[in-house]
Formats: sequence, structure tokens, C-alpha cells
Amino acid sequence: MPSLSPAVAEVRLAVRTALADLPEGSTVVVALSGGPDSLALAAATAFEAPKLRLRAASLTVDHGLQDGSDAVAQRAAKTAAGLGLDALVVRVDVGTDGGPEAAARDARYSVLRDAASDVHAAAVLLGHTLDDQAETVLLGLARGSGAASLQGMAPARRDDDDGLRWVRPLLGVRRATTRAFCEASGLEVWDDPHNVEPRFARVRVRERVLPVLEAELGPGIAEALARTAEQLREDAEAFDEMIHETIEDIVEHAEAGISVSAAALAANPAALRNRIIRLVVDSEFGVSLTRAQTVEVARLVTDWSGQGPIDLPGCSASRIGGRIVFTASAR
Repeated sequence: MPSLSPAVAEVRLAVRTALADLPEGSTVVVALSGGPDSLALAAATAFEAPKLRLRAASLTVDHGLQDGSDAVAQRAAKTAAGLGLDALVVRVDVGTDGGPEAAARDARYSVLRDAASDVHAAAVLLGHTLDDQAETVLLGLARGSGAASLQGMAPARRDDDDGLRWVRPLLGVRRATTRAFCEASGLEVWDDPHNVEPRFARVRVRERVLPVLEAELGPGIAEALARTAEQLREDAEAFDEMIHETIEDIVEHAEAGISVSAAALAANPAALRNRIIRLVVDSEFGVSLTRAQTVEVARLVTDWSGQGPIDLPGCSASRIGGRIVFTASAR
């Protein structure tokens, strides 16, 4: 028997590991674009899912943003069907909010969520690779978005409302490996022209920034960035556990909002105090505070001199007696 390609073995192992804890009989949906990453993921899932007694399907989203996108989507679905997956194509209308990348992503994830619900899927599988993770970390660093952004993409997360899992089995696999998988498997891939379009920041990071870092600092930059993301996620999980243990004792509901003990906030280190403030506002009002906004609220605790309310997106923060009170903004 011919030996198994190392790329095929690596991708299959990654998928097998990611799917191993799903209950038998579950359905998984692969987000399939037809590119090498998602195509390798689809092929490996088609191979591994039956062994784990899982049902596997694929969904290709036609964003309609390029000429011939319908033909690309149909070709990807045909390939998936040939692999043994239940293949579906959905056309979406992409808005403009947040720019073309964000709008396309929002439309895609909405369709994926609906499709997963329709087939009662336990998980949606996404084809992001280690290279995607490195690019995400670099973009977060450039934007000064803080540790939350530098954590990159999680290997798996679960929606609170419906329990659907979003899983990235290939987050430890290089992009070159997925392409080698497709070549070894005789799969025809589609190369998205947008992936080399320099008007997109992610493309500039991929085509210009990372190669310069590799040339000037030596190989292994992508792996180092991915390790950084993993370590920061571990730290964040520990912080989150501490916050949830702390928050029950220091938070009270207030009229039209919520309040936090100023003394309890002052007793915590700055990192924990700021995380508590952000979590309280996000949980109560669905708003993500910037670093500057969080620090300004924290000054009500650490540098109190009688200052008035602080206007925040969706709410305001005031010090009333010994508590920091967050109140919903009037609409």
C-alpha cells in the first residue's frame, strides 16, 4: 500500500481530535468556500466523521461579491458531495456595515447558524489555520486592542443561547499543509482573488508584514504568534474564573442598571478591576468598553474627587456613596 501523505495524516489527526468529544449521532456542518483550507477540512471530516459515528454536512455561502461566485459555490458543493457530505449552497445579500470583510463575515455566520439549527447540528467547523491565527494576533497588536484581541481565535467556543459549538480543528495546522493535503488528495481548489487584494489589511499582513518579520527575525514567527495567543487565552480563562467568583459578592442590581462596590473594586489589582468593569457593562448593556473608557470608569474608584457621571455607549457610570452605579442611557 502507498504510504499516507504527511499532510493528509496531519489534517486528519487534527480533525479527529477536534471531533472526538462530540456525542455519537451528532451532526457537524463544515463551512466550505472551496479554498484549500476549508476543502482539506471537508475532506478530512468526510473521512473521520463516520468513524466517530457522526453525520457530516457542508454549507457553501455564495456572497455574490465576485463574478462567477455562483459557479464557484456549486463546484465546491459538488466536490463535497463527491466526498460523501450532504452539501448545500446558500446565496446571501451582503450589507455594508463595518466594511466589506465584516459585512460578509456577519452574513456568512448568520447563514451558518441558521443551517446548523435546521439540521440540529452540534457544531460548525471552520477552516482557520495557524497562519490565520498569526495574522489575527498581529492585527490585534497593531490596533492596540488589548489582551482580548491578542488571544486570537479560540479553537472552540459555545454559543450561550443555543449551545452550538464553533470549532476550528486546523488552528494548529499551517496553510501550506492544507494545500499539500489537497494536492495529495487530488482535490481542485479555488483561490479567492480577495486573498491577494492589498486593500484588505489582513492581506497586507499576510503578503508583506509576516514575510518581513520572517526575513529579519528568523523563521517560526507564525508559530510564536500562535503560541502567544494560546498563552493569553489560558490567562484570560483564569481571570474570567476569578471574576465570576468575585462578581457575585460585589454587584447589585440598581434602578435602570447595576452597581458595583467601589471598595471591592479598589481592593483588586488593576487588571482584575478593569476586567470586572468591562464584564459588568458588557453583561448588563451589551457594550464593549474601550481601554480609555474603562480607565476613566476606574478613576471613580482610584482617583475619586467628586467628578460627575461618565457617559459611555449605552449607559453612564457614576459614583454614588460607596458604589459605582451604571445606568442605562435614555433613548
